Amino acid sequence: MPFPESLRSLGPSRSRPNRLPLTYIGLLCLLCASLAGPRAVAAQETPYFVAYSHHLEEPGNLEIELNSIYGVQHAGNDFIAPWVEFEYGAKAWWTTEFYLDWQGTFNDSARFTGFRWENRFRPLRHEHWINPVLYVEYENTTAADKTMIEVVGFDSQADHAVPNSIAQMEHLHELETKLILSSDYQGWNISENFIAEKNLGHDPWEFGYAVGASRPLRLAVTPESCNFCRENFLLGAEVYGGLGTSWNFTQIGTSHYAAPVVAWQLPSGVTFRASPGFGLNSNSHPFILRWSVSYEIDRFAHRVRSLFR
Repeated sequence: MPFPESLRSLGPSRSRPNRLPLTYIGLLCLLCASLAGPRAVAAQETPYFVAYSHHLEEPGNLEIELNSIYGVQHAGNDFIAPWVEFEYGAKAWWTTEFYLDWQGTFNDSARFTGFRWENRFRPLRHEHWINPVLYVEYENTTAADKTMIEVVGFDSQADHAVPNSIAQMEHLHELETKLILSSDYQGWNISENFIAEKNLGHDPWEFGYAVGASRPLRLAVTPESCNFCRENFLLGAEVYGGLGTSWNFTQIGTSHYAAPVVAWQLPSGVTFRASPGFGLNSNSHPFILRWSVSYEIDRFAHRVRSLFR
């Protein structure tokens, strides 16, 4: 949600970061714990951070993912916003996911900014030329959230210049929906997302988009297990941004980003991803860097049930 001009003017002047947020250090500790877990088989993945494809989590599997974004901020301090995701394959046609969001702004403070509950439903069972997925998410966050999991409406880099002590006072209860259209062709995945987000108060619907394309470096799988085989690396790119609101559906005054993406999937079930992003206009952050590490626990539901037998 964009801030009023009176709040944007309270943002501190830009200065060099001088410390790492404590929340980010905590997430690094969780990373070490996840890597020490049992071996798992990696699910079919796409490397995107904002766009979604039609590939859901395997039924009964649990994926734990630690993400973070570093943002260069005009008229304010740079920030790091980490979040953790717990993604569970409830059914072959239904994946549910729970998020916990933090952020740390250099020369300001670190804050827990809320949670999200996401559900994705695939109405068509078999593969088609275009595979639709329906997405519904409830968000309970504050205006201090800087994870930028999506860009909608008139979201602007100026929104993130507001001091945390002020932004944290505004609580947001929002419903986010997406129509996801995704296709696989000769190793390529092409995904298009249309986003509609509504503050459950009086604000209008906000719209956005995300488009991604990706492909592994090699389609054939090496018979023996290896970490550096070419099929373990995926390359791609995504473009995303805002489309105004139901009161003013437009690209004027919105922000837009383009970002290459790369992923490295290990046979152990660990996946690393990274994506440098570049703002395409003056409303956008000039540079953002996203990275993540995830660990998939194969047959998680079966493992839990076996503990109680």
